[in-house]
Amino acid sequence: MTCSIWSAADGTEVAEARDPLRYFRIEARELVDQISAAVLDLDQEPGPDLVARLLRYAHTLKGAARVVKQTEIADRAHEFEDVLVPHRGSAVTQMPADEMRELLRLNDEIVQFVRALEHPPREKPAVEQIDDEVPAPRAATADLDELLDAVGEASARIAPLRDGSRTLAGIQRRVEAFSDRLRVARPGGDAGTRAAAQRLAGDMGALGRRLIDAVDQVERELDEVRGRAEGLRLVSAGTIFTALHRAVHDAADAEGKRVRFAAHGAETRLGPQVLNQVNGAFLHVVRNAVVHGIEPEAQRMAAGKPAEGSITVDVQRRGRWIHFRCTDDGRGFDLAALRRVAETRGLLPAGSEPDPQELIDLVLHGGISTSDAVTEVAGRGIGMDVARDVALQLGGTVNIKNWPGQGATVEISLPLTLLSMNGLIVEAGGTVVTMPLDAVRRCVRLPAEDVTTAAASGRFAHEGQVVPFLPLARSIAPAAPDRTGSGVAIVLSADDDTVAVGVDRLAGTTTLVARPLPDLAPAAAVIGGVAIDMDGNPRLVLDAHGLVAAALQDMSVAGSSPEPGPRLPILVVDDSLTTRMLERSILESAGYDVDLAASAEEGLERAHKRDYGLFLTDIDMPGMDGFGFVATTRADPALGHIPAILVSSRATAEDRRRGQEVGASAYVIKGEFNQEELLAHIRRLIL
Repeated sequence: MTCSIWSAADGTEVAEARDPLRYFRIEARELVDQISAAVLDLDQEPGPDLVARLLRYAHTLKGAARVVKQTEIADRAHEFEDVLVPHRGSAVTQMPADEMRELLRLNDEIVQFVRALEHPPREKPAVEQIDDEVPAPRAATADLDELLDAVGEASARIAPLRDGSRTLAGIQRRVEAFSDRLRVARPGGDAGTRAAAQRLAGDMGALGRRLIDAVDQVERELDEVRGRAEGLRLVSAGTIFTALHRAVHDAADAEGKRVRFAAHGAETRLGPQVLNQVNGAFLHVVRNAVVHGIEPEAQRMAAGKPAEGSITVDVQRRGRWIHFRCTDDGRGFDLAALRRVAETRGLLPAGSEPDPQELIDLVLHGGISTSDAVTEVAGRGIGMDVARDVALQLGGTVNIKNWPGQGATVEISLPLTLLSMNGLIVEAGGTVVTMPLDAVRRCVRLPAEDVTTAAASGRFAHEGQVVPFLPLARSIAPAAPDRTGSGVAIVLSADDDTVAVGVDRLAGTTTLVARPLPDLAPAAAVIGGVAIDMDGNPRLVLDAHGLVAAALQDMSVAGSSPEPGPRLPILVVDDSLTTRMLERSILESAGYDVDLAASAEEGLERAHKRDYGLFLTDIDMPGMDGFGFVATTRADPALGHIPAILVSSRATAEDRRRGQEVGASAYVIKGEFNQEELLAHIRRLIL
């Protein structure tokens, strides 16, 4: 009796009685997603591990379906197993085509039956075709709204605690002041009262610090919950990859071609409406790539290409835009055929000489097809038309690039609406902003001197290479005064470029949803969008590609600006190519002009041909060693005024003493090499 009352109050057993398929739908949906992706992988990368994994998925689905009396799903999962069992444990090199088709047919039927349970149709669902619609986020929107409201309410309740911690700090200061007045007013007075006041002040200070730390921690966790909850509204771009892979497989099967499919950018999350529309357009794009782009196997081999064609789909964010790109390695667009069709349709006047890109752009007008016949997958000339309409509807563009004989790329670029991402919170010039965490490679703390040097030269030495350096405050807070203290260099990458961005401090990481800036609020190229912080205030979100472009421009400007005063070059003398190049990178990143010499003799020859501000020399070299080089330059009236630094793997006190005797101004040990120490010596010696 007690159990039944508890169950009714909790609602769990009552809900299960009303909806016995509640948990099965969740499990079945995950399993069919895994099966759909794995069965297509089996066609490209067959192997015993993949077969075993598919058998596990099918067996789990069959057992769960039988528990809830879903015999149609259980029966097809059993048939699915029957196809795979003969290949279990064997080194499968290629699944037979008829068995692959049977697996795909059974997969389609299972998918339709599972979707019918999620969205009961008014009539029996057809199983001949896959529903390519991208699934909406599985968390109900109403539930997410309630969660976000709860987070906002919790944040509002925390605000008085932070105010209370400030009040407590003020009381602590007043107690301390009272204790001081007691000591001054009554030097020989009650020592116990003063001690009690001091203890009270100390206890209040400790309590205040603990309270502030606790509030900070709760706010960070609430911010994380809010970001993740908002992210649940979005869908991974990878949800469309299985449908695109299937479209490529089916088109290749119909055409008798072998085509490999690859996809990148699955982790990018954005609105399901955008993905639904792009998915519909890209289904046409990938099918066209198979039919019109990928050549028959014999033609590919005759052209020196692999027998198997390749189609790659990429999803990438660049600033305020999302780019969906399909690239194939086929023949490219047939420009001659496009011209004939365009002239026949009156899109080109007879005898005109359009350039290749004009012909390519005509494909987007619709109705342009170079197929000789209409088939199930091509020939109606509507594929690019659909892509154009989707792009126009979403405020984007379509671009086509063609490489005759090598392939083509179709790219749909759409303005950013919502995008979930992990961010690194930083402060620069008094402004707090967020940069995409996936672009960050490393964070390096910089002394004040190095901040100044890197900002002046626009260069920063990182792992033996010189990369452009951008003080972030110049881009987001140009009115802020130049910072003179220490800072942090954030090394980040976008595409094949790596730069360093200088900030004042790091403030943590967060999960956020970035939104586009309004059209009436133009911003610098480094700004990719805006997010809302815990207090409901906007916070700028930076763009990695914009930061790279700004850093490159900043380095160019810094390199072209004149130095405030003449600075003589530095001569590096070392027989090791690696050491010479590393030292040159460090010095050039600090704004110095550098010459190189591979021996002491070559160094002396160069020293008499050009004025130098400093010699940087190794000790152990063939012929004259570094001690001899320094001693010789010191004895030369024309060179004796030039300071020299010895850089050596020798670390004994005797070697250091000898370096001083020959006149070296500093001694740096390679095994303890520190570029900040080296630059500090150089700044001290070169005025």
